[in-house]
Amino acid sequence: MPFHAPHIFSLFRHASLQRLVLSVLCLSMIGCEQSSEPVSPSVSPSHMTSAPADGLGQRLGTDVTSQPGRVGIQPRAEQPRIVAFGDSLTAGFGVPPEDSYPAQLQRKLDEAGYQYRVINAGVSGDTTAGGLRRIDWVLKSRPAIVILVLGANDGLRGLDLKETKANLEQIIRRLRAAGVQVVLAGMKLPPNYGADYAERFASLYPELARTHRVSYMPFFLDGVAAKAALNQADGIHPTAAGYRIIVDHMMPVLKPLLMRPALGESGG
Repeated sequence: MPFHAPHIFSLFRHASLQRLVLSVLCLSMIGCEQSSEPVSPSVSPSHMTSAPADGLGQRLGTDVTSQPGRVGIQPRAEQPRIVAFGDSLTAGFGVPPEDSYPAQLQRKLDEAGYQYRVINAGVSGDTTAGGLRRIDWVLKSRPAIVILVLGANDGLRGLDLKETKANLEQIIRRLRAAGVQVVLAGMKLPPNYGADYAERFASLYPELARTHRVSYMPFFLDGVAAKAALNQADGIHPTAAGYRIIVDHMMPVLKPLLMRPALGESGG
């Protein structure tokens, strides 16, 4: 049943109570406004806001460079950038920002002496089509490397795999044309989506990696998927411990693309 402010005010005769109710209503309406655009990497993380979205979660991407970790010799703003480009698995749905995989990757790189700035460009609920629409924004951040983790929402929604592949292909081509090195992370679907669809979905990623000669992480959730202790209650999104394993598996794929650590830094 819809409500009307005059009906509510009729319950409160005193003017001060009416003003209080009006203030609450205004705050409620402001709080319901949602942003569908990613946050610029130049915005301070302390000013980031979250916005609900459908699909795999509800947190917008953030710049994780202020998270705890070794302070680099080179100022963050001048360091080459790694953009983590994806959906809620990148944004870090359900965990504190400092526990998302981009934030944990930043700390891992800092500890190993690599001078890079990690940008979390994860938007929850995003599909490959949404990622293609955001590619110009990603390129504006002038990344040296992009870690591409998209497609899970396409598969979970049963979208046409030809379109999914075409979208990923266009994203990779745009990145490569701009001189960006790409790490493509593969995804898999649960068996209840049908063996044929799940197999064709999983095969998209190695085919794209071979065709476009980009670095390839065979399965983003390797060692984490289907393990209750490493996933949140939804069984889809990893916990902080799950993301830690993901970063450990990602580092061997990423290291060949990185500039050597500064002298005097450990290379672990």
